[in-house]
Amino acid sequence: MGWLGNVFSSKKNQLSESFDISRIRTDMHSHIIPGIDDGARSIDESIAIIQKLKSLGYQKLITTPHIMAEVYPNNRQTITSGLDALKKELDRLQLEIEIEAAAEYYFDDNFFQNVQKGDVLTFSDNYALVEFSFHSEPSNENVLFFEMQMKGYKPVLAHFERYTYFNEFLDKAKLYKELGVNIQMNLNSLTGHYGQTVKKQAEKLIESNLVDFVATDCHRIQHLTLLEAHINDYYFCKLNSLDFKNAIL
Repeated sequence: MGWLGNVFSSKKNQLSESFDISRIRTDMHSHIIPGIDDGARSIDESIAIIQKLKSLGYQKLITTPHIMAEVYPNNRQTITSGLDALKKELDRLQLEIEIEAAAEYYFDDNFFQNVQKGDVLTFSDNYALVEFSFHSEPSNENVLFFEMQMKGYKPVLAHFERYTYFNEFLDKAKLYKELGVNIQMNLNSLTGHYGQTVKKQAEKLIESNLVDFVATDCHRIQHLTLLEAHINDYYFCKLNSLDFKNAIL
């Protein structure tokens, strides 16, 4: 490969330590309450996922079921009752791990109404997780973010790298951060699970140190076995040198 190939290989071998998940401590985006969205389908599947998360080094879980009108019409009651049932099964099995629930809110009029009413499921210091459409770029999102902050919420934008209409550009991520919005990245974006375009965008976010939270966004245990298989990859190892807000949740 010549001199350039040697330089590239050298760069990729600079980081030799595996990604230390215990340093991250908290997974703040997952779908492990059974039967209420596109995540875990049964209590047994939920337990298997939690066992795997614990074995990977996570000490606390904040699961975030979808709230999306007409598709996943969850609310505070469905989520908290689902969490209670899951906690009871964890107690029965004597499986010890901190677990809480918030929600992943779809950016729509229903969420805006919830914000105005002050009825938003949050985690830690009033962080609220919101996602955009994967198909069309949002409009007036800055108005929503402003309204959230006026109500005392701290916006967290889910998996920025997966919105392909932002592809190749980090301007929006930089702008959002200037507006006080936290950027969350899915760990499996670095594995190529969502495609090479998303992978490259995730790498750019890491290189530019624009990520506030990293998370599994786990729906199936296969997401975790994939993560584990890539834990020695260059960009996973690079995460050890960065500071994320997960550790203080």
